[in-house]
Parts: sequence; C-alpha cells; structure tokens
Amino acid sequence: MAGELTLSPMLSDALVILGAAGIVIPVFARFRITPIIGFILIGLAVGPYGLGTLVPEIPWLRHITITEADHLTPFADFGIILLLFAIGLELSFNRLWQLRKLVFGLGSLELLIIGSVGAAFFAYVSGMGTTAALALGFALAFSSTAIVLPISGTKTPVGRAALSMLLFEDIMIVPIIFILGALAPNASSDGVEGLTTTLLNGGLVVLVLLVVGRFGLPRLFSQAARTKSPELFLSASLLVVIGASLATAATGLSPIVGALIAGLLIAETEYHTEVETIMDPFKGLALGVFLITIGMSIDLREIWANLGEIALAVVGVLTFKAIVTGTLLRMMGARRSTAAETGVLMASPSETTLIVLAAATSALVIDAETAQFWQIVAAIGLTVTPLLAKLGRAIARRIEPVPELGEDETDEPRTIIIGAGRVGRLVSDMLQAHDKPYVAIDSDPDLIERAARDGYRAIFGDAVRGDALSRLGIETAPAIVLTMDEPVLAQRLVSKLRKEHPDLLIVARARDPEHAAILYRAGASHAVPETLEATLQLSEAVLVDIGVAMGPVIASIHEKRDEFREQLERDGQLGHRPKLRTSSSEA
Repeated sequence: MAGELTLSPMLSDALVILGAAGIVIPVFARFRITPIIGFILIGLAVGPYGLGTLVPEIPWLRHITITEADHLTPFADFGIILLLFAIGLELSFNRLWQLRKLVFGLGSLELLIIGSVGAAFFAYVSGMGTTAALALGFALAFSSTAIVLPISGTKTPVGRAALSMLLFEDIMIVPIIFILGALAPNASSDGVEGLTTTLLNGGLVVLVLLVVGRFGLPRLFSQAARTKSPELFLSASLLVVIGASLATAATGLSPIVGALIAGLLIAETEYHTEVETIMDPFKGLALGVFLITIGMSIDLREIWANLGEIALAVVGVLTFKAIVTGTLLRMMGARRSTAAETGVLMASPSETTLIVLAAATSALVIDAETAQFWQIVAAIGLTVTPLLAKLGRAIARRIEPVPELGEDETDEPRTIIIGAGRVGRLVSDMLQAHDKPYVAIDSDPDLIERAARDGYRAIFGDAVRGDALSRLGIETAPAIVLTMDEPVLAQRLVSKLRKEHPDLLIVARARDPEHAAILYRAGASHAVPETLEATLQLSEAVLVDIGVAMGPVIASIHEKRDEFREQLERDGQLGHRPKLRTSSSEA
C-alpha cells in the first residue's frame, strides 16, 4: 500500500539499540551502576537467544528484538575503533615512549606466559592437539581493551600497567591469527611469507600515517576551526580516524592500530580538546553497541545445560590470569595493591578472544563445539569485568590501605596542589612556611604514602577524572598549582579548569618556554618554565663565583628574563606580558 511504512532490518535494529541506550544509561546512572553491565543485559534480553526466540510465536516482538546478531558486527567494530581513537587522544608520543619498557617487557611476558601455560594445560588435561591448545591458550590470554581502559583510565598506576599490557596484546592480534592460519591443517605454504608481507606493508603505512599526520593534521583542523562549524570539525575527526583505520586494515593489520595512531597524532595538536569533546558521545554509544553484541552471544540454555563446567572454566580462567598478571607486576616492582588490583581487573577474557576463536574455527584448528563453549566463557568473563574491578579495588585497599578522598573534606579555602612529587612538596613547604592552608592530590599511591608519612597534607585521587577537585573545594580555592611533568596532560587540565572556573588563579609548571606559551594560551595565570629558571640561577652562580659584581649579574638576569617575557608574549599570542617568576632578587 502506498502509505505503508516498511522498516529495513538495519533501521529496525538501530531503533532497538538507541532505545536500549536511552533506557540503560539513565536507569543505571540513577543507581550508580556502571552501564557496561546494563548494555550486556539488554543484549541478552533482546538478542537471538532472548526474546528473539519468541518472534515466530509473537511476531510483534521483532520490532523490539534483534534476531541476527551478525547485523551489529560492523557497529561493534566501529565502537572499538572509536574507543582506541579516544585512548590515543589521552596519550602522547612522549608518554607512549615512556611506557615502552612496560609494553614490550610486562606486556610480552604476560601474553607469553598465560598463553603458553594455558596451551600446555589444555594439551595435557583435555588431550587437544598442539595447534588447538595454542589457539585456545592465547585466545584466553587476551584482556578487554574496550571494557578495562574505560574503568581504569590511563593515568593511575593501575591504568598505566593495564594500558601497557593491552597495547602489546593489540599489536599481537595479527601475528597470532596469521600463525594459527599457518599451523592449520589446510594451511598453504605461503603463511610465513604472508605474515612478513603484511608486517612490511603495515610498517610502511604506519610510517606514512605518522609523516602525513604530523604535517597535515594541524592544517586540516586549523581550516575546520576557522569555519567555527562543529559539524565540519566532527566530519574532519571521523575522516581521520576512519581513513587511518582503513589504511592499516588494507595491509592486513588491525584497524584499531590505525585508530590509535590517529588519536596519538591529534593529541599532539592544539585541537585535541575540541576533538575529544565532539567524539565522546559517539564513543560511548558505539561502545554500548559492542557490549550489546556481547550480551547477544550468551545462550542461557547452553549455560544451563553445562552450568557446572562453564562455572568451573570461568573461575579457573579468572583466577589463573589474575595470579599470573599480579605476580609479574609484583616482580617488576609494582606495589602489592597495584599488582593485586591490576591482576584482578585484567583477569577476564576479551572481545579479541572471540575473534581468535572464530579465526581458529574457520581454519579448522578448533572444532565448533569447543569454540562455542569457550565463547560463552569469554562472554561471561566480559560481563563480570566491572564486578572484577570493584573486587580488585577492595582487595587492594585491604592489602595496602591508601588515604581516601573523603577523609580530607573541609570547608576551609585552601590552595590545591596537583602532584605530590618533588615540585609539589616544595610548593607545599613554601605555603606551610607562610601559614597558608593547602592540600595536595596525586593518583600515585606511592607518592601519597611517602608524603603522608613525611607530614604533608596529601590525599589519593585523580584530578583529571570525576569530581575530585570539587570535593576538595576548588570553588573556594584561592589558587590551584599544577606540578606534573606531563605537558599534554597539563595543557588539557589548564584548559578545562579555565573553562569551568574563569576567575581561578592557575599556576602551572612548564617544561620550557615553548610549553609555557602553550599553557598561557590554554588559560594559565602563570606558567613557570623550570628549565629557564634553572639556567638563569646556574648563570648567576657561575658569574658571581668567577668575580663579576652582584649588581651587574642581577641586571643581566633581569634583561634575559625580559627577553623571554617578550618571546612568550609573541609566541603565546597574549595580550599582556607574562610574569615568569617573582623572586627576592627582583624586589
């Protein structure tokens, strides 16, 4: 009939997903429960193993269910791509380089030990062939990037350890799948050659992305910014992440590698904050789609039929992975609390587990029945990951209690110092010497413990996430001092603070004059480049000691500091000349 409305299956599925998101997010937020569990439960309810099974008897249910989970796979893949892109935006190449020992040291040991020991267990106990045991062992060794990092973040000790292991796992996805294909019964003789070609072509594409992104992205986003059009900014962001993902996928590498590189490249530009803001809702929705597909893969009838075996398998996998990961972290010098919390958080299998199992099944390495059993185990493991995070935190606090954020609540206005390291302590000493109240906050429990032991007012918390600064009284704070030695993080935090608190005095530690100019543009009241001040003090000491009179020395230092003020005013495009430092010698 002419006026009849017919919905395509894809549009119908999209309506189900959007409706689920509209229900899950507010309801679970109301009860302060992570939406991760809600999305998985919705997937279980409306999926082909839930209400979808009743569609033949109750036809109208097809409008609120999804009977073909495969239809959502592209959306789920896109969700993971956006997640890795967002992770890249939170990082920088300098920070990634600092993590290289953890990525290739801890990450490689974790994957190799869990995969090889698991393979040996399956070969010995279950009588599997070597190839099948290796496939299953390494499939279960992966942990979920999509779920773990949104829970842990990337700034805390737990987040850094999890990020390093997950990055290595993401790098190893392609080689492992290639190796399984080469070991398959029906494998061709060009498996090793194919892997070599993929890695060479992939390396070349990554190099091209780095070069093009380094010089092209600032110009692209500069043009988008001049139009003052959020739509164009969004289009440019999607163009970059999708283009980079397709480029790496075309060579045989995982598309998430391209997404991560795209995020890292944009993180080095001054437009990353705007990109983060625009992409954040899409990331959350796409992650929800992925989690719904996980719920759809859980067959309750299969679980009930093999309840004992599945429960034993889930507990065994979680326990084994937690012990291995925690032990490795402890051996590499991590605190007992960090090792325990990270081990429990990383214990669940991954969405990559499902990918590797599917690849092994299609290559006839693992039979379909075995693959289905372990896919259910992996799906259950993914579902309980938020509960594992809570359990890990509880165990960590019991092993090594750390100061809680709520223990230092007060109505007294005080200066907030972000960072309890060397610089944060010096600032605290000066404030205390002049009877000015302060509180220091840091996400590193080691620094907090040492600072508290030495008599500093320091508490544990992450200033970047949540309402930590609000609970410390930032609304009434006379000033906030940023002492961290992370240039990108400092710039983002200054920009965020200036937007939320236009009149707040923000004093930031800068690495050098160039970084100080960036901080001034972001909204810092004062940015102190420590390399400049150290150099001026060094010059003063040597000039005085070799016989130059104190007066001319101080005058020349004044002149040099004025030169840098002019440079900062010019480079930072400021409307005023910034104050680099106020000292007794300038009085």
